[in-house]
Amino acid sequence: MKVEIWSDLVCPFCYLGKRRFEAGLAQFAHPETVEIIWRSFELDADTAPRPGQSVFSHMAERKGISLAQSHQMHAQMTAAAAQAGLEYNFDKALAVNTFLAHQLLHFAAAHGRQNEAKERLFRAYYTEGRDIGNVETLAALAAEIGLDPTAARQALQAGTHAEAVRHDEYQAQQIGVRGVPYFVFADKYAVSGAQPPEVFAEVLQTVWAEAQPQVLAEGATCDTKTGIC
Repeated sequence: MKVEIWSDLVCPFCYLGKRRFEAGLAQFAHPETVEIIWRSFELDADTAPRPGQSVFSHMAERKGISLAQSHQMHAQMTAAAAQAGLEYNFDKALAVNTFLAHQLLHFAAAHGRQNEAKERLFRAYYTEGRDIGNVETLAALAAEIGLDPTAARQALQAGTHAEAVRHDEYQAQQIGVRGVPYFVFADKYAVSGAQPPEVFAEVLQTVWAEAQPQVLAEGATCDTKTGIC
């Protein structure tokens, strides 16, 4: 069962959604049938943050709210993340452009390590305050999950996977994605937002059940185990 997930690395609900989806997957009886594909989505592709700018001031400017309101919104998000076992340290996080980080995810996918890369990038950004818009930082993170940092650096500098990121974003436009995280199950069902684990478990079960053959009539058969006809 293919599950495609559109998300952005600077979307706090996306990290929370990842963890809740994983909790739902743990409740599903057939997790081995699920193939997870992470799709790129930039909430603010034109972001050109000032060096060292905090996420608090960046959000305040983008949304036209006060700095105090921005701090309050981030505090609420931190509390929600903690309930899912995540540590958000927004005081360390920087406002960054995620285009390069999304390219690294495609690089990792080409080497069978996309899910590991997604988790590592999320933790680097939300917990550790790493600059995931920096090529050298991304190369170092690639090395931590077993990827060749030199190859990763070269791919990022050459823009090898830039078109793949744009294609994901084009697909998102075509299917009407307006916010992330956005989950598409087997090209059939969509779930928007960081839903509770039970919702994801239910959708997984529904899609899996629909994919199973339905026996409409039974008659005489040969048993493959006993060889008796």
